Amino acid sequence: MSAREDVLARVRASLTDVTEPDWPVAWAYGAPTPMTDVVDRFEETVTDYKATVVRCSAAQVPGQVVRGLTGTGARTVVLPAGADEQLRRALEMAADLSVRVDDGSLTAADLDATDAVVTASSVGIAETGTIVLDHGPGQGRRALSLVPDRHICLVRAADVVSDVPEAVTRLADSVRAGSPLTWISGPSATSDIELSRVEGVHGPRHLWVILIDE
Repeated sequence: MSAREDVLARVRASLTDVTEPDWPVAWAYGAPTPMTDVVDRFEETVTDYKATVVRCSAAQVPGQVVRGLTGTGARTVVLPAGADEQLRRALEMAADLSVRVDDGSLTAADLDATDAVVTASSVGIAETGTIVLDHGPGQGRRALSLVPDRHICLVRAADVVSDVPEAVTRLADSVRAGSPLTWISGPSATSDIELSRVEGVHGPRHLWVILIDE
């Protein structure tokens, strides 16, 4: 008997007392994975990544964004084109904040000299604590969310899904349209072979998530 036949024989022997389940087994790619509360799970997993999560109503968003910026020490902030006008006005009125709206002319050096960016998002994934930007209105070009050291990200509770397959299904139209996707799982961090953690190598070192209950 070959090694392959021996392994297969052992597998068959181990399955002799296994019966078919007496409940219907159904799974469809993109269907929600059952969870007690998908938004609570998202908040928990994002927090596990050492991001700050603040839950609030839509009306409270401008104030919470200002709090997030000042709380992380930001003094200069860039907003993507298409950002909410009420939010823009609130930031422009805030003391000690200098606000710029990106028109595509800001260079990498300009962004590197900017303390923070505020963007919307497309999807939040509860199981992995991942936020996905498809760079539609209010989300800006990819450089905005990758270069400044602080990222204040707005996530609507209605956009939180259970897992990655459900998120991929939700993003299908963006993919077909050729839109870039940025997947964010906590602040930027990496480690070497000795597991020495280094933050800020591939993106913002500070991620402040405002989870909007509507």
